[in-house]
Parts: sequence; C-alpha cells; structure tokens
Amino acid sequence: MLIKIYEANPNPHEIHRVIETLRDGGTIIFPTDTVYAFGCSLFNKDGVEYISRIKKKDLRRSQLSFVCESISQISEYTNLDDDTFKLIKKNLPGPFTFILNGNHRLPKLFKDKKTVGVRMPKNNIALTIVHELGNPLMTSSIFYHNNSLEYIVDPELIEEKYGHLVDLVIDGGPGGYIPSTIVDCTGDEPVIVRQGAGELVY
Repeated sequence: MLIKIYEANPNPHEIHRVIETLRDGGTIIFPTDTVYAFGCSLFNKDGVEYISRIKKKDLRRSQLSFVCESISQISEYTNLDDDTFKLIKKNLPGPFTFILNGNHRLPKLFKDKKTVGVRMPKNNIALTIVHELGNPLMTSSIFYHNNSLEYIVDPELIEEKYGHLVDLVIDGGPGGYIPSTIVDCTGDEPVIVRQGAGELVY
C-alpha cells in the first residue's frame, strides 16, 4: 500500500498509520536523505530477520544499521567518546552512517555484534516516524540494480516493484540513488569505508 506523506508537514493521521503498522510488527519502505529504505522497529525481532532475508544478508555477519531521531538517542544504544560525539554532532542530521560500538541497551539480535551502523538522516518524515514510534528503526536500503535506477527513486515504481514485500510504502517524494557515506568510528581515528553522499566535516 502506498501512502503519501509530505516532508515539510507530515500529516499526523498518516504518520499514525505508519506507527500502528510498525507497532503491529509490520515492515515499511520509507524515504531518507539518500535512498529509500526498508524499515521496522528496532525491537521487532521477526521484522529484522525478515528484512535481512529479503536483502539476503546473514544476520551473524552483516552490519545492522538503525535510524535515530537525535544524538541523545544514538548515545542510548552506543558508546560515544568525546571525539566521536563532536564528529557526529558536526555531521548529523546528514547522509552518513556511523559505525559505532554498541552497548547493553541494544536488543538481543544486535548483542552478538560489537558494532552497529547508526543513521540520522536529514529527512523530516524519517525523523518524525522515529520520534512518534519512541525507538529507532532498523534500516536497510532497497535494492539497487544498474538497469533499474528509476525503481529506487520513484515512489510509485518502488511500490510497484517492492510493495508486495512490505506492509506500507511511504511516498515522500523523489528519492536519491547515492547511498550514505559510511564512517567507521570504532578505531583510534574515523575511517571512511564507503564514500557516498555528503562530505564529512572533521
């Protein structure tokens, strides 16, 4: 099902529909400031496993990522030192995924992983969903094939191609096709492991 939500002024009724779907254990496709992404509640074990299966990811080996609404929320689930805090404060919200050391508040599925990817996209729809849900969204970008670029940027075509895989597809306007820049902050110095959208400010 495709529902339209405007980023500038998300309709509370439509946001409520999304939240109810997520709280009922559902999965969605939603816009970010880079590409559209699959999502479910961070604490939805079945949803996390389902998204991992449709993305053909091995949960034991894959880097799991989630979307937070604030740096304060990021700090609830990760161990942030002062330098990393300053770095993400300069760059978030923005098109970055920061790999951080997780802490004991992560759900069980994440606890075997020492590190997690964290996003805080500059997209009001995504941030509003997380705010209203009350906890982060587990996220993974939708599929990308070189010969079907329109199927990751046009919400109607996204719904046509991938809508059967999820409970809701959110039309938040045209999406991007360049993924986030991934920055590993688990070592002594931050390391860009994938250059995508955005230029990191140190």
